[in-house]
Amino acid sequence: MVNTTAEDSSPSSLRLGEMDEADISSRDSSILHAIQEEGLTVFTFDGLKRMLGVHQEKLSRVLGRLEEEGLLERVPGGYSVTHRGSMFSPRPLNTVQPRIPIVQSLLPADIDLGQIIAGLKGRWFGSLRWLGYSQNEEGTVLKWITEDDAIQIDAKFTEAFLSIEAKVGEEKDTGQAVKAAHQLLGFISRLYNGPKRARGIAAPVVFYQDPFS
Repeated sequence: MVNTTAEDSSPSSLRLGEMDEADISSRDSSILHAIQEEGLTVFTFDGLKRMLGVHQEKLSRVLGRLEEEGLLERVPGGYSVTHRGSMFSPRPLNTVQPRIPIVQSLLPADIDLGQIIAGLKGRWFGSLRWLGYSQNEEGTVLKWITEDDAIQIDAKFTEAFLSIEAKVGEEKDTGQAVKAAHQLLGFISRLYNGPKRARGIAAPVVFYQDPFS
């Protein structure tokens, strides 16, 4: 018989590969999977609450438990999934909503993309409330969600390209998503059309029609 000490069997001593959804509740794991499905590198409490439609007290308890398990951690700007938390593979969710492309644009060649992204992170625009961002080798995606109807707007920046998409729930007004996306585009344009830039510089923009109109 192999003796197992309490230390050996504690959750903190388990190898990452051995931990699965049985180690946390179904509600906790579903929220963790939702965070992973969005690819969120950093996210805010309020943004996640709007995205999931979860009561703040319940969400606070879940995030607290995930933090205690070492699956999430507090970072400047909100929360982040730890390496331990990233070992939970996202599963397909029936509630995943397709994104609607609204704007695609080349970025001016002489802008400081890092400065533009820094100027957008954590900012609110009209009805758009900051959710968080994801970052990988392909680029940076900044995410907002509307205060009332939980329409999500994503702005993806690559080295020379900007795309803005919306995630709209069933029976939601896609027109509101288009308005919110254009409002965000206007603010982005003001960031890179500062006083040091010459006037009249433009980049090709593609505006997509509402597919449900």
